[in-house]
Amino acid sequence: MKTLLAFSAVVLFAGAAQAQIVRVNPGDFHPDAGLITFSEYAQGTVNPVYAPANYGGGAGAPNVTFGGFFVGQALSANPGTDCPGAAASGCVSGSPTGPLTLDAASPNTFISSDGANPTSPVLSGSPTFNGPIAVLFDVDLAGVGFDGGFFDNIGSTGITAFARDGSLLGTVVNTGFGIEFLGLVTADGTPQIAGVFLNLVGAEGSGFAIDNLRFAQAGQITVPGGVPEPATWAMLIAGFGLIGAATRRRVRTVSYAA
Repeated sequence: MKTLLAFSAVVLFAGAAQAQIVRVNPGDFHPDAGLITFSEYAQGTVNPVYAPANYGGGAGAPNVTFGGFFVGQALSANPGTDCPGAAASGCVSGSPTGPLTLDAASPNTFISSDGANPTSPVLSGSPTFNGPIAVLFDVDLAGVGFDGGFFDNIGSTGITAFARDGSLLGTVVNTGFGIEFLGLVTADGTPQIAGVFLNLVGAEGSGFAIDNLRFAQAGQITVPGGVPEPATWAMLIAGFGLIGAATRRRVRTVSYAA
């Protein structure tokens, strides 16, 4: 019985402690996932707006819009504390308010050439390669990712996912140099991501931009590790409850016989 209870506790703890997002690679996105390369519009286009027809999306695919940050956020008044070593123009503080909305007063994003990126053009924030970039979807998604960089410092830049109500889902930061794919998916593969945000979290010598934005609805992305869905967790918990009850009944029977 002790072994069973210990095993149950470990499984339940693992489910409760599991992060809301999981890091993913480009190959985890299925061929039917959305893809924006920023070559769809002319260089210099400010805050581009993508309807499904602009990137080849099918029925139910999201409209995608861009800006500097979301309502509720602002350029940090204390970049030395919030983003140690980072350029003040790329350091943002505050939490988005719901429903998630791009702040019209935030710095613009724009399509730009980038000699450091082999798949240029890219999307840059303002000022060039040193401003924040926020991406808003009008349909909740399961996974989002893009090529970020060019990175001179590890852990300098993060992609953060938010739910429709502005609540934080999780952050993934760069772990290498140069151009790196920064992607995340909800831990159970369900559509919860309404928007993502890229900004500096530390010193970054080369600045940053994004390219090859990928986004997936439920079923268009593989969750690494095959994490059980909520219904599966519920079945496991119910099963443990039944086993525990049966064990307790057996213990009582033995006690009474004694």
